[in-house]
Amino acid sequence: MRQFDIMWANLPAPIGRRPVLLLTRTAAYAYLSKVVIAEVTSTVRNIPQEVPVGKPEGLSRTSVVNLDNIHVIPKALLDRRLGAVPSARHREIKRALGYALDWPELKVL
Repeated sequence: MRQFDIMWANLPAPIGRRPVLLLTRTAAYAYLSKVVIAEVTSTVRNIPQEVPVGKPEGLSRTSVVNLDNIHVIPKALLDRRLGAVPSARHREIKRALGYALDWPELKVL
């Protein structure tokens, strides 16, 4: 498990099973029982809080990481790894998180 991996997660109802992006820093996965994730969805709204992802990141269809929908979940809810957002695109994730949380210092990355 690494930060920016995309994995299947079995989220509580009504969300259910869906891909998620891991946001917790990589070094913490060995120690934490809960992790921070963002939902991945095929519903595209074209807003700054979304980052496009798709087949290059291991998904079967075009989707977005929606940084408006972040959760802290038990690590046990994570299932199979699908892929990852490449390091060249990490700034896009951080920028979208800046918009979602209204943190101006992240919006300019």
